[in-house]
Amino acid sequence: MPSTTWDDGAPRFRPPPGVTLYVPVVIAFVLQVPGTIVVTVAARSWGPTAALTIALATASALALLGARRFPGPTVVAVTALTVAGLFLRPDAGPPMFALAFAIIGAVVRGARFWALGAVGVGWVAAIAIASLLADTSWHPFRVALVTVGLGVCFAIGEGIRARRAAVDERRAQLSERRRTAEQDERTRIARELHDVLAHSLSQISVQSGVGLHLFDRDPERAREALTSIRALSATGLDEVRGVLSFLRGDERYPTTAPLTPQPQLADLSLLARDRSGLGLEVRLDDELRGDTPPSVVQTTAYRIVQEALTNVVRHSGATTATVTLARDADDLVATVGDDGTGMVPDHVAGGGIRGMRERAELAGGTLVISSDSRHGTVIAARLPWRGAP
Repeated sequence: MPSTTWDDGAPRFRPPPGVTLYVPVVIAFVLQVPGTIVVTVAARSWGPTAALTIALATASALALLGARRFPGPTVVAVTALTVAGLFLRPDAGPPMFALAFAIIGAVVRGARFWALGAVGVGWVAAIAIASLLADTSWHPFRVALVTVGLGVCFAIGEGIRARRAAVDERRAQLSERRRTAEQDERTRIARELHDVLAHSLSQISVQSGVGLHLFDRDPERAREALTSIRALSATGLDEVRGVLSFLRGDERYPTTAPLTPQPQLADLSLLARDRSGLGLEVRLDDELRGDTPPSVVQTTAYRIVQEALTNVVRHSGATTATVTLARDADDLVATVGDDGTGMVPDHVAGGGIRGMRERAELAGGTLVISSDSRHGTVIAARLPWRGAP
């Protein structure tokens, strides 16, 4: 079974508007009009009544053309035509399928009370007229069967409407979740850069002020201030490169470390809490029982889990994600699993996945990804407990 992409941003398939409008018209017309003609010919019942019966069957099918723009008035018109057709030789034609389509369409399009009112009034009117005319063809079983059929039509309409509402709500949650994740990412980058640059820029500002103040009176001290500014700016640039390399998962600057403390496994509980919400629950299963590896291994594991959860939030369409930490002999195993839509295997070369894989390899470990559309995605990082050899 082919997997679906991990990106659930694209809208789910819905038939074109023309299909939902014209298909019910065609089906109702084909089932009602030829059927009525065939029954009329077979019964040799010609005359104005037969012509009117055929005309009512045709009109009720064509009335569905207004179901998109006027679902309420459409169900009223089709109900009236159906009730009128019941007393023009009730057994002279097939059921009015147009009424079923009109009820379902009205409920789906938000005209539920129109449908309830029209069908309710039509049902009462039909029973009352049949009683006044003493029509013997209206057997109680027939009345019960028609009533059940009408109830099924309302149930189908409510089911379709509820499903559409759930899909729209889910799509809105995913969209809001992506916006929240992107905003969190921007905030995190801003915080990292602020912490890294605050010290260097504040010192540069002080030194430049001193240099300007002493430029004429004490050129030597002004020169020292400019030299200090140059050194501070070079250090600041290196620190910025280090922060950006960590944020991108790029380890080209292994000797550069940002000024802010690097996250540890103890911070995963806060990360899980921050990533939960908008239809997603993130659970943390810590099986280490207080036993922790060196700091550099903890930071690598944290960054991998962080990127995996970011992908879950942005792309998977999952409702639950589980982070598991365990020790297997001399390895730390960090696993992130979700119940989302899975991803295509060829997508593993994407930037986020590539960054996680590179982090694991630099630490002397491995990263394994398994995914399908039925069980979601599982990302398992296995890192040496003592770090890279």
